[in-house]
Amino acid sequence: MEVTLGLWMGVLPLVGWLLWWWNDIWYVFRLKVRSSGGGTTTSNCPLPPGHMGVPFIGEMLTFLWYFKVLRRPDDYINSKRRKYGDGVGMYRTHLFKSPAIIACSASANRFVFQSDGNFILEWPTVEILGTNSLVAVQGAAHTRLRSFVSRAINQPDALRRIAIMVQPRIISVLESWAHQDTIVAFTESKKVTFQNIGKFFASFEPGPILDTLDVLFKGMVQGVRAYPLNIPGTAYHHGVQCRRKVEDIFREELEMRKKNPSDAKNDLMDGLMQLKDDEGMKLRDIEVIDNIVSLVVAGYESTSVAIMWALYYLAKYPNVLQKLREENMLISKKKKGELITSDDISKMKYTNKVVEETIRMANIAPIVFRTATKDVEYKGYKIPKGWKVILWVRYLHTDPENFTDPMCFNPDRWNEPTKPGTYQVFGGGSRTCAGNMLARIQVAIFLHHLAVGYKWELVNPNAKMIYLPHPKPVDGVEIVFSKIEEAK
Repeated sequence: MEVTLGLWMGVLPLVGWLLWWWNDIWYVFRLKVRSSGGGTTTSNCPLPPGHMGVPFIGEMLTFLWYFKVLRRPDDYINSKRRKYGDGVGMYRTHLFKSPAIIACSASANRFVFQSDGNFILEWPTVEILGTNSLVAVQGAAHTRLRSFVSRAINQPDALRRIAIMVQPRIISVLESWAHQDTIVAFTESKKVTFQNIGKFFASFEPGPILDTLDVLFKGMVQGVRAYPLNIPGTAYHHGVQCRRKVEDIFREELEMRKKNPSDAKNDLMDGLMQLKDDEGMKLRDIEVIDNIVSLVVAGYESTSVAIMWALYYLAKYPNVLQKLREENMLISKKKKGELITSDDISKMKYTNKVVEETIRMANIAPIVFRTATKDVEYKGYKIPKGWKVILWVRYLHTDPENFTDPMCFNPDRWNEPTKPGTYQVFGGGSRTCAGNMLARIQVAIFLHHLAVGYKWELVNPNAKMIYLPHPKPVDGVEIVFSKIEEAK
């Protein structure tokens, strides 16, 4: 009995030690074997400091502890800084089923963003967004698609059309909010944004199809950044199922258009259907669908979450709201009831600063994924081929070294340019979000009509925050909403 107990007391600590360090031992050993076999320029470089967690799940439990339990996401990186030092702003880990290098400094992020040949854009998996989508394709296919999407939604002529198209619905929705008295901003802002995106991208009008798509896209978004475990009951599995149903709806729409080519709608789907490669070949049906799906996800989620946070911060900072209101009242008086244009928006200096500060504070995409295509050296450390690189852009926007008093909502900070590489809300390099100007102009238009005609206050000003899949107050920003008396 004593011998057995002694063996257990000796074995259990050893097993625990092995489990704790297994990933570090396993991956470092494999790298040494690979380097000794082939030899590379980075073969003698060490991995960045860090800990890779336990077998299979790595550091996911630690990640979830900081993000979901403690609800202090910034402490995840700060804990690594305290333990391993700032160094070059990189740490090794194991997250989302893959060995990974976390890049949290501005210089490390900039290095990865600008090295397209060394790092390709990947989510933990692209199955939900589509393997043929703009976020997944590489090389000439990416260049061609990006050029088209940019012309369709980001160029001045496109933004002028969009500015006019989205306003009637925004004006109508704000009126309806005032009649409801109390609304949940997260829910309502997603409705209006999704309706505008559905109209511009695929000419879908409000109705059963758009309502169904709204529900399905919510499921997809929850699955996009979830742990990629495709078994029933997980957010990822649900996202995959929603994606398949969305694909069926868009495929049916696409088939109808092919049968009636004379009934052109001149929307993004029509444009993708006519897009040709260098050899004159049009996109396959699945390529059209993948790109519509991924662009809707990117377009409506970022805009709607930014609108929610704008309502939240403007309620918290009445001095900012007052300055915003003054600028937009002047514009409104000059327009005499006409819709504002994209040219008007470009002149609304303070409004645009509010937009940038809202997007910075929102941190809609706190992390961005890349995958190393080969062994890469960065400041004496190895980034191994096939490993994920997790660009921790949230840390850039909440680091006091980059932004003074970073958790204070202060649009005036945009009177001065930011430090290079510290503002990466839409990514960087050739993979900068193609719809960044589309998101900005929609938020600016919303702020204009909001500021000139309405007032609101938070029902739960001290609501706790949640951070997955996107940061938001637990109540979704519930507000009491009404018209300004003078605007009646």
